[in-house]
Amino acid sequence: MMDCLNIHQSESLVFWIAEMEGVPLDTLGIKGKSGILQSMSTRAQFLANPLHKVVFHFTPKHCSWLNQVEIWFSILTRKLLRRGSFSSQVDLKQQILSFIEYFNQKLAHPFQWTFKGKLLAI
Repeated sequence: MMDCLNIHQSESLVFWIAEMEGVPLDTLGIKGKSGILQSMSTRAQFLANPLHKVVFHFTPKHCSWLNQVEIWFSILTRKLLRRGSFSSQVDLKQQILSFIEYFNQKLAHPFQWTFKGKLLAI
């Protein structure tokens, strides 16, 4: 999951994913002229193909809801993972699921949105 910055739809990223997917590189077209490489939108469409092993989900630029997800992962890290002791992956998974249940029952509250948006000159 990433925002729509052009670096996340680059020619080199398309080549890398095509190589991973076994797509012949000579079928990708020419950057700025044809095929998948023709434009950022055609590259984004290729990268977001749900049939690929790695699927990109593009969010709007300045996507403040993603910041809220980052805040939640910060809470998980500070309250459980940083000082946690886990005997196995199964134990880690169980403790994370228990924390999520506890968080939802006792600590969950709406996060404060801070992004005000761009000021438009009228």
